[in-house]
Amino acid sequence: MVTRLVLILGDQLSPNLSALEEADKSSDVIVMAEVHGEADSPKHHPQKIALIFSAMRKFAARLEGDGWDVRYARLDDRDNAQSISGELLRRAEETGANEVIATTPGDHRLIAMLDEHPLKITRLPDTRFIATHEEFATWADGRKELRMEYFYREMRRKTGILMDGDDPAGGKWNFDHDNRKPASNDLFREAPPMFPPDETTKEVIALVEKEFSDHFGTLDTFGWPTTHEDAERAADHFFEHRLECFGDYQDAMLRGDPFLYHSILSSALNIGLLDPLELCKKAEEAYRSGNAPINAVEGFIRQILGWREYVRGLWAFEGPGYTERNILRYDRKLPWLYWGGETNMACLSEAVNHTKEYAYSHHIQRLMVTGNFALLAGVDPAEVHEWYLSVYVDAFEWVEAPNTIGMSQFADGGIIASKPYVSSANYIDKMSDFCETCHYSAKAKTGEGACPFNLLYWHFIDRHSQRFGNNPRMGNVLATWRRMDAEKKKTILDEATRVLEALDDGETV
Repeated sequence: MVTRLVLILGDQLSPNLSALEEADKSSDVIVMAEVHGEADSPKHHPQKIALIFSAMRKFAARLEGDGWDVRYARLDDRDNAQSISGELLRRAEETGANEVIATTPGDHRLIAMLDEHPLKITRLPDTRFIATHEEFATWADGRKELRMEYFYREMRRKTGILMDGDDPAGGKWNFDHDNRKPASNDLFREAPPMFPPDETTKEVIALVEKEFSDHFGTLDTFGWPTTHEDAERAADHFFEHRLECFGDYQDAMLRGDPFLYHSILSSALNIGLLDPLELCKKAEEAYRSGNAPINAVEGFIRQILGWREYVRGLWAFEGPGYTERNILRYDRKLPWLYWGGETNMACLSEAVNHTKEYAYSHHIQRLMVTGNFALLAGVDPAEVHEWYLSVYVDAFEWVEAPNTIGMSQFADGGIIASKPYVSSANYIDKMSDFCETCHYSAKAKTGEGACPFNLLYWHFIDRHSQRFGNNPRMGNVLATWRRMDAEKKKTILDEATRVLEALDDGETV
């Protein structure tokens, strides 16, 4: 009987993985490996590395318990080739196999590696998603605009989730308008469960501390679920305690509270510890049983059935060149404050500190604080992309790249977003309490103490006024800029230029 290798990557820890379902337990050999080639490409947050290595070790043990022959390379194993390609070659020589079964990775670099590998590799579709690449391509074919909202409706119809016959539950497809309330401090708000490291995870954390001490981020607060059982417990806790208020406050931001009512299930979902359709069904059940309102349930389901499926389809549809898009021709280096450098801006300090402490900040902090500032400042989108990919525990290329290149940085020219997601300090002041303790004033437009968001916002509008002149969603703000007094315009642009020069010179902003 011919032996084949079955490759399982660190974000493919699902018992229903297509490569596993295709494999023969009696003859095939599973290959799993912790390698520097992935952990250092880019230099991922230590918590992300620890999560993946710990979850991999536990999944490998589960497979061995189920009777599989698992060849697992720990990072510090003497013979570890330190790359996925090298490990496949090593295990092929060890077992005599010359063929590999693999589920298609969510990273174009890894896809290219497998396609160019000297061993015969059969790449199978990743069937853990609700939409296939072919379904997305068929939907996208001939459309002038590839908007998530319309794809989301197709996914609702396909699955029957939140549908009453042919109509959307609650009478509307989208309740986002109801989900924009600022939050307040609440001592009785249920925090998400944290999972204290067991012996396996402690061993991994010690290894990560030793091998990746130069990576941005701390391991001190590690508490991510690393097994399917813990991930299910985390999901159940969210549905019972936080889903009800999730919709109302999903865009809110508070000092010292990185999680609010968010599920923080994305890391477990993206590495295979949770099933997306099952999460959507559980959320729908909460609505049908009267335990959560439609705006909360629809908002949660839209993040999975809508955004998650949409960006994955778009990532595959646009191909490997997507991460190189830079329609605005930005070339500024990512400011040092993104790596924990000193800043006087309370919102950026808060978001970056959350990121450093937890490898996490929720989607509005990513979009409207760190992403918004990078877009206003003209930072090279490739550098922003690499930062998001490296620092967040749930970031993998298929999901991170479209959200960064398209949604956050508008570098794709409007494939995802119909307008750039930029704002002045007013949005952050409205949706958070960050501005209350800030060195700058959110109300000050110019002069001493003026918030850099206010200055850079109008600087952005000025330098891109021709590009967005015919954009109907930008009409009002462009008209406001054109009507503004010439002297006031000059003051704004001069002060904004000084902010940008300070960033370039490494000064504290």
